[in-house]
Amino acid sequence: MTESMAEKDSPFLSDYDIFLFRQGRHYRLYRKLGSHPIVMNGTRGTWFSVWAPNAREVTVIGDFNGWDPSRHLLHKRPDESGIWEGFIDRAHVGMRYKYHIVSQYHDFVADRGDPFAFSWELPPATASVIAQPGFAWKDSAWMEKRKAAGDLTAPLSIYEMHLGSWRHIPAEEWRSPTYRELAPMLAGYLTEMGFTHVEFLPVMEHPFYGSWGYQTIGYFAPTSRYGSPGDFMYLIDYLHSHDIGVILDWVPSHFPSDRHGPGFFDGTHLYEHASPQRGFHPEWKSLIFNYGRYEVQSFLISSALFWLDLYHADGLRVDGVASMLYLDYARKDGEWSPNQYGGKENLEALSFLKNLNEAVYGNYPDVQTIAEESTAWPMVTRPPYTGGVGFGLKWNLGWMHDTLVFFSRDTVHRSYHIPDLTFSLCYAYSENYVLCLSHDEVVHGKGSLFDRMPGDDWQKLANLRLLFGYMFTHPGKKLIFMGDEFGQRSEWDHQASLAWHLLDSPEHRGIRSWIRDLNHVYREEDALYAADFDPRGFEWIDYGDTHNVAFSFIRRNPDSGDTFLALCNFTPVPRHDYRIGLPADGVWREILNSDAEHYGGSGMGNFGGVTAAPVPFHDRPFSAAFTLPPLAFLLLKHTRGK
Repeated sequence: MTESMAEKDSPFLSDYDIFLFRQGRHYRLYRKLGSHPIVMNGTRGTWFSVWAPNAREVTVIGDFNGWDPSRHLLHKRPDESGIWEGFIDRAHVGMRYKYHIVSQYHDFVADRGDPFAFSWELPPATASVIAQPGFAWKDSAWMEKRKAAGDLTAPLSIYEMHLGSWRHIPAEEWRSPTYRELAPMLAGYLTEMGFTHVEFLPVMEHPFYGSWGYQTIGYFAPTSRYGSPGDFMYLIDYLHSHDIGVILDWVPSHFPSDRHGPGFFDGTHLYEHASPQRGFHPEWKSLIFNYGRYEVQSFLISSALFWLDLYHADGLRVDGVASMLYLDYARKDGEWSPNQYGGKENLEALSFLKNLNEAVYGNYPDVQTIAEESTAWPMVTRPPYTGGVGFGLKWNLGWMHDTLVFFSRDTVHRSYHIPDLTFSLCYAYSENYVLCLSHDEVVHGKGSLFDRMPGDDWQKLANLRLLFGYMFTHPGKKLIFMGDEFGQRSEWDHQASLAWHLLDSPEHRGIRSWIRDLNHVYREEDALYAADFDPRGFEWIDYGDTHNVAFSFIRRNPDSGDTFLALCNFTPVPRHDYRIGLPADGVWREILNSDAEHYGGSGMGNFGGVTAAPVPFHDRPFSAAFTLPPLAFLLLKHTRGK
């Protein structure tokens, strides 16, 4: 059943709203609960509505009544919803407020922020703010074509970033840019670098800046640290006008226990599970949603759709999926209780995730949901009707771990560990994967990617170029974290700007030029992306050369026949007259060489390409002798004819 326009715009709850809410199927609950400025009987004010079923009394306190809890009492609905509501004529947009809740239990009294607030005070202040998010969008051209831009057969190269620490700007003191200041800087940079999408670490309001947004309290509000809701809409609209998609990191896996948040909201465990074995996260010291409570499902799925509805987000990366799926996640024996069948699977969370993905794709078939799921849970990216969880894509954390372990090894020892790289092709088509070199790999003492590479500075930078070349030709979509694209030397610090001064060095400019060129070639050549999830798009030539520590493979578009040869030399020793078996004759033109001088390399290569000869090798009818530069990646395109 669809809502009429009047029902959609009205904040008043109907019986059908209540039915959907209690069934876990109200996916636009933000239109009904929270604070909504309206005109009632000719008087301007705000309609408030809050779910607090175990409260004895709920009043609204704020700027409009001197924060006096005796002034504006809400009325509990006569049904079984547990919702309190009422109109306050002196409450207007921009005013701060909280709910003063007196519980039926434990003599509990607390002042809570609004779980459905569209805006919050600038932290560390904790009040909600009455707001009416709105914007004159100009991104219709992007919205019409974004399905093609985000399709699984399209190029997807994601720049992951933290808004506050990307680039500081000079003022009275160096500070993070606002949403509006960031828009032209970021759009210009991403366009130049060739990224198709940007992924923001959580922008939802969060009290602790050091959580990077992953301790979310404002599930319907962008953080006020960088501006207003309208300012954030401006940023997304600006990026869309430059054909850059926007993916938002979204965190339904846990939330902080701050006193102004949803935890123990009405004197009971309302949003979180009551059992500490299921409701408290021992690793993150935060609260876990009760996914079996239908009203909580309505809350969370409404949050997901809110960012797609109002903010035109092009995708949601869902954080901590593994922690949701397993009851024993981060717990020792005796610290968790099994499900009804005696297993460790969280069946309620699984049901929620399936409902979430069905709701997202049912309303927005032109976006993607992306799971951060670190285990071998099957069919994460398969539809629920086939038994899957329903995500569109999944981070390939196994590839990330094995690849970085291999690249961190001294080159002398790499010959024993080539399976660290080749193993990923054994499962590459089991899910729709995103190859990720994310923020998690440059924090908590891990060092930067530059730090993790062995050897002197030249070898570290060469290894980075080799890593990125291998990544951009391996099946799967791509994601790198800000700073990696120019070889940031220090570990990421959320309180500081990236080390942009490194670009004064030609070596670091070379890394950035390499990423830029990889992106542009990747986007221009459909053989590198169209068959990411089709085994016909990849073919090993030689993955067993442990003596030279090199391997070679083919990427192709099975429909067009376009074919590329990728060569990797994982040692600092050049390989001359290195013969490779080829599937076709003709010229193999060298289009990318990470050892080129303008990338910071030694300038060794194949003089633009090689011509295949009818000399069988590697069980193929043709072959050619190549020069493999030290610690280098080569990409060659097959040209038909001689």
